[in-house]
Amino acid sequence: MRNSLAKNLICLVLAICTLSALSAQETRPAFVLDPFDMVLFSNGTFTIGEGAQTYTAQRTVNSFQICQFETTYIQWYEIRMWAQMRDYTFANPGQAGANGRRGAEPTAETQDLPVTTITWYDAIIWCNAASEHDGLTPCYTYEGAVLRNSEDTASCDLASCNWKANGYRLPSEAEWEYAARKTPTGFQSGIEVSGESLTRPASAVAWTDENSQAVHIAGTAGTTPGTVQLKGSGNANFSNIFDMSGNVLEYCWDWMDSYDAVPETGFVTGPEYGNARVSRGGSWSSYTPFAGTGDRYAFDPNEAYNYIGFRFARSISVSH
Repeated sequence: MRNSLAKNLICLVLAICTLSALSAQETRPAFVLDPFDMVLFSNGTFTIGEGAQTYTAQRTVNSFQICQFETTYIQWYEIRMWAQMRDYTFANPGQAGANGRRGAEPTAETQDLPVTTITWYDAIIWCNAASEHDGLTPCYTYEGAVLRNSEDTASCDLASCNWKANGYRLPSEAEWEYAARKTPTGFQSGIEVSGESLTRPASAVAWTDENSQAVHIAGTAGTTPGTVQLKGSGNANFSNIFDMSGNVLEYCWDWMDSYDAVPETGFVTGPEYGNARVSRGGSWSSYTPFAGTGDRYAFDPNEAYNYIGFRFARSISVSH
């Protein structure tokens, strides 16, 4: 009788422990993108391409936030794993930096490297997943349905972006350049790398093909290669944003076209259709050596390389 009672008691304890563990897994704090990693910009107007492009144009941006850092591999991985259990599909699992193993679990050495080898399609689907994960409204839809599959490239090509939604998204090209060039007194020239000045050379604020042979930990430009590098330990630009020039090339929302092809009225997000999406900032690779804040690249949205990543942004309503 005592043995039977003891066994039942042990089983009960084990059952309670199991249920507690499962409950802890279900209720543990969600992975939430750190709001302190976002930099706020209020409404503004500037000349896009100034100093770098033959044709320039006036552009107005509404209030927005943009991440201080390029999207890191651990951010990408954790959201992707969460999303894949909720009917999201990614064409590419991504990798950490230039030489990481595709889809591998992040380690202490790889988690803060920017994610690469993902397509533009993968990036917008991740933004939708991150938005849902954090209880925000996804920005990207097609025919009213939230986009959840980066392999459905036809729907992604025809996607609408709700610029009033509070979810994560790619920056528009104008937002990207505004954040890259803004200074306390005005704007840098588009020919300069982001954060460059008379007292701070380009090599101190950007990992390019002139001072790097691979992707570096996010936010470490200006540190000594070969030393221990910590995220955010390098030099930022004038708005306290890291790697706007160099490290990895960054996807933007816009289809590529000349600036004068789009009317200069209000908030401009590029042409409605196209065949290549804009990328900005240059990278560590000799394939994308031009890292000036006004330099432009364009890639088929289905291309994925170990020198292209992204950073996310959000639309913000500012009370005055």
